[in-house]
Order: sequence, then structure tokens, then C-alpha cells
Amino acid sequence: MKRARVVSATLLLSMMGCSGSKSGSGFESAGTKHAAGGDGGAGDNGGGTLLGGGDAGQAGACAFSDATDHDGDGFSSADGDCNDCDPNVNPGAFDVPGDGKDEDCNGKVDDDGASCDATLTLGSTDAMDAARALGLCKAADAKGTGRNKTWGVLSAKYVTPDGNALPDPIGHGLLKAFGANKPQEGATMLALSSGTARAPNDPGYKDVSGWDKGYRSGTPAGYPKESPACRGVRTGGAQDGAALELTIRVPTNAKSFTFQENFFTYEFPDYICSEFNDFYVAMLTPQVPHLPDGNIAFDQDGNAISVNNSLLQVCVGQTIKGKTFTCPLGPSSLSGTGFDSSAATGWLQTTAPVKAGDTITLRLAIWDSGDGSLDSTVLVDKFAWSAAEASGATTTPAPTR
Repeated sequence: MKRARVVSATLLLSMMGCSGSKSGSGFESAGTKHAAGGDGGAGDNGGGTLLGGGDAGQAGACAFSDATDHDGDGFSSADGDCNDCDPNVNPGAFDVPGDGKDEDCNGKVDDDGASCDATLTLGSTDAMDAARALGLCKAADAKGTGRNKTWGVLSAKYVTPDGNALPDPIGHGLLKAFGANKPQEGATMLALSSGTARAPNDPGYKDVSGWDKGYRSGTPAGYPKESPACRGVRTGGAQDGAALELTIRVPTNAKSFTFQENFFTYEFPDYICSEFNDFYVAMLTPQVPHLPDGNIAFDQDGNAISVNNSLLQVCVGQTIKGKTFTCPLGPSSLSGTGFDSSAATGWLQTTAPVKAGDTITLRLAIWDSGDGSLDSTVLVDKFAWSAAEASGATTTPAPTR
């Protein structure tokens, strides 16, 4: 039944060949004396040489001519490791932006991070295009070995929130703009919607107030989850959901990643604390320790991103069912989205820890709850790796650009 909305580590290197002076160089020229004395045995025995900067960004790097992985990063010189005394430098690493180094040993400094989404089309059904829209430009080979075991997207697919085949492609789109909301990186951003993942001026758009795609699905494990702020309310089953699932090999020097999202819901304000609690979740496998489930996108009270979370900050300030929405960002960025009298979170940034070289699965999912009417849409963009530690998963307002 349709509803109407009321308008109201550092790795310690113990091998002799990778110990060096305070200058950071592990070797002098092969066969010369070490500063501490001796005949340069490690350099001779291991075939190591001090690179004088010929390898871009690797001045002072040490290389070997054998197939031993001297720094324990999974790559030897035979595998293309251009500095086998630094576990953060190898073909499986990503180039840390702005540090002037060639961590991935491809001979180019700081070349990761370039956008690859300028030519993507709105209705592309290739889920790898969605990864590109997010900023994940690199594909990886699941069977790759040696220098070919690089980081990147191993697989990408559009699915329902519970991981089954998606019956209707209108729930995903690659947008150049969504009203006043622009991509946070590159030229395109991913949209997922329980309605149509389109702006009102895009082909295929249906009004978010009543479009029902007419299918049901399950939800990720642990969902639907009731909001602590809405006691006694039971959320309805999932309908009209859409999700992007990415399996990714993590760079060998990454310790965390970030991405940004902006959630819009037509359930606000009339269906706060009701069965019609549309959800957006970002499910990460392996699960972050100490979290109750795989979701890494939530507010400070542990509420998943929905109509009942405290991160709804784009709206007109009001109190509904005892919940006060101060709406510090005002309603202006709702204009032209179809959600003009509703609410959004504004751009948020989610951060999560990862294990270097691990394989992770990230499923970004959105769905209607209770019925297929009154839709919700999420924009997702600007995925980036970081060499910085993250103590846990967090979602906060995104840094201003």
C-alpha cells in the first residue's frame, strides 16, 4: 500500500643487509667498507647496491639481485621490489600522495590518486565503472604472483543488500551532479537508491515520493537494526534495495582507508521512529574488531545511517516525536535533488582500519523499509588509502574542501 508524505609499523629489520647508518642508506657501493667497519659483506653476499637516485623517488634505496624477500613485504628484487630494505616500498604498495616517493616501484612519483572517471556514463551497468567513480582506478588479478600481485579491485558487482543478483539497474547511477551536490573527487560520483539513482533532470528519474520498484530482498547480517532513540519501534522488511559490492586487495603499505557519502531520505520528517526506517550501510569484511557487526558507517551513538540518526544535518530545524533536529547545514543543498523538503546528512567521511596486503570486501547498500514508497538515495565518492593508523571505524562530517 502506497503512502503519501505529509508536507510539513615500522618493521624492525634484523637482517644485516638492511641495517644502515643514520643517513638511512643500507649499503654503500658494492664491496666498499661500511661506516661501522667490515668489508661490506652484506652488500657482497646479498648482491645489494646503494641506488644513487636513479630510481624515481628512491634516492638511497637498496636493491638486491637475488630472489630473497629481505624486508618481509612479500616481494623480492626479482619481483620488482626497488627498495628491498623498506617494507613500504614494493609493487604491491600505493604511492602516498605528496611524499615525493615512488612506493609502488613503477618509476613514477606520486602517480596514484589521479581520477579515471571523466568519461563514465550515467547508466553504466559495469560495476567496475562504479569503482572508478569512487576513485578506485586500479584493477588487480586474483591469481597474480610476484610483481603482478598488486593492490586493486579484484571484483565488482551490483547486488541486492543481502548479496543476491540485483533485479533492476535503475537503483544505481554515475552522476556528474545531484542538484547542488558535486563529486568530491574527479568528475563522477556513485549514486545508490531505493528509488531511481537519478537527479530530477536525468533520464529515467521517478519521483522519490512514490516510486515503488516492487521487489523485496534480505538485508546484511544483523539488519534491520532498531535505533536506540526509537524504543519499541520495529523496522519493516527491506524493499527496492541496491548495493555495490567490491572485493579489493589492500596495498602493502596501507593501514586504513576513507570514503565519503551523502545520504538523502524522503522519510523525513513524517516517518521518524516508524517502521519505515530506510537504511544505508557500508559492510566491511573482515569485520573491524569491537564493532557489533560489519557496518562501518554510523553516528556517534552507534545508529546506522537512516532517518533516525543524528547525522541528518541538511534540513529545516524542528522537533519530531521528541527528537530535535538542529539542521546546522540548512536546507539549501536539497534543492534540485527531489528531496527538496526532506533531509540529508551532508557529506560524511567514513574511516576504517585495514591490514596491509589483506583482501577485503566492501558492500555499500541502501534499501526502503516497510514498503517501497518514499525513497532514499546515497551519494558515495572519494575512496582513498592511507598510511596512517586508524584505531577503529568512524563516520564524521567530511573535511571542508
